[in-house]
Amino acid sequence: MAKKRDYYEILGVERGAAADEIKKAYRKLAIKFHPDKNPDDPTAEDKFKEAAEAYSILSDENKRARYDQFGHAGVGGPSGGGGYGAGGGFSMDDIFSQFGDIFGDSSPFGDIFGRGGGGGNGRRVRKGSDLRIKLKLNLEEVANGVEKKIKVKRHVSCNTCGGNGAKNGTSLTNCGSCNGTGQVRKVVSTMLGQMVSTSTCPTCNGDGKIISERCDSCAGEGRLLQDDLITLNIPGGVAEGMQLSMSGKGNVPSRGGVAGDLLIVIEEEEDAQLKRDGNNVVFDMHLSFVDAALGTSTEIPTIDGKARINVEAGTQAGKILRLKGKGIKDLNGYGKGDQLVHINVWTPQQLSSDERETLESLRHSPNFQPKPGKNEKGFFDKMKDFFH
Repeated sequence: MAKKRDYYEILGVERGAAADEIKKAYRKLAIKFHPDKNPDDPTAEDKFKEAAEAYSILSDENKRARYDQFGHAGVGGPSGGGGYGAGGGFSMDDIFSQFGDIFGDSSPFGDIFGRGGGGGNGRRVRKGSDLRIKLKLNLEEVANGVEKKIKVKRHVSCNTCGGNGAKNGTSLTNCGSCNGTGQVRKVVSTMLGQMVSTSTCPTCNGDGKIISERCDSCAGEGRLLQDDLITLNIPGGVAEGMQLSMSGKGNVPSRGGVAGDLLIVIEEEEDAQLKRDGNNVVFDMHLSFVDAALGTSTEIPTIDGKARINVEAGTQAGKILRLKGKGIKDLNGYGKGDQLVHINVWTPQQLSSDERETLESLRHSPNFQPKPGKNEKGFFDKMKDFFH
């Protein structure tokens, strides 16, 4: 799958662009690449959808913040896979219903976007509420990515009535109070002239339609609350507190509209042996005094299972060994981190008489006297070498 383009690049704006500038850029591209204006260009619809996807993220303050911090993975995965963000199942109907009103009444596509050509009295299709869940991942799942199947209780469209709330899906009638607009206008004469106010129609509650006979399955709601099995493809490299979004997997609004998003908040389970430090993992290995002096070969845990390492004779406490590529995948696809093995030399706390006698005989041996070399680095210098 091709790597997603940067959303700011798609709209042709700087990363610090204001909301009005982003809106203006999207409007220009949407008009330019609208499929009805480009019937002979098979790529126009893809560009139209791409611009709408970029706008859906950058026009939302929370989604834009996640995108700025984590890139595509924060709103949908590094390559757009897994159905996250605007690109996961973003249809032409979704675009028309969600963003049609940015074109205003003079838009050449006014009727397509549901506004009607007579002055902008049409209703914008509503969007359902978002759902937020917490997803616990172990270190291996965080490091390499994982597919999870979860059950989510959410409002989905009623199959019996097709989501309109009427019995057997029969057609609805326009509300007589608002002529199907969902809003009523009130004109009040004042000293300064006539004042016009608009409010939600009390007869149809803003729906613009009247149900003659309600659906038996959903009691006229047009939706049902049920368990939905959803597949989540979590990219490798996610972190504690990161929030991913899955478009169209939230609640469907009553009597028609666009479903909200499913927001997935990542929680990391603490590993018993390995600790995360950015994209690196750290393991504290305890060696006996004898193994440190004579050298040894031993197995240690890694994210992908056991690995055998060789410890050289004369290894000092505090030495850090590096296992290249044994860490966590970079969220934006720039390789993997390393595993750092921190050597701790274990000093025995209890000795038998024979052990004590043996060590006493070695106490004054020249090879047992501390003789750090000039090139022997201290703890902080070692840490700088590995983390800077």
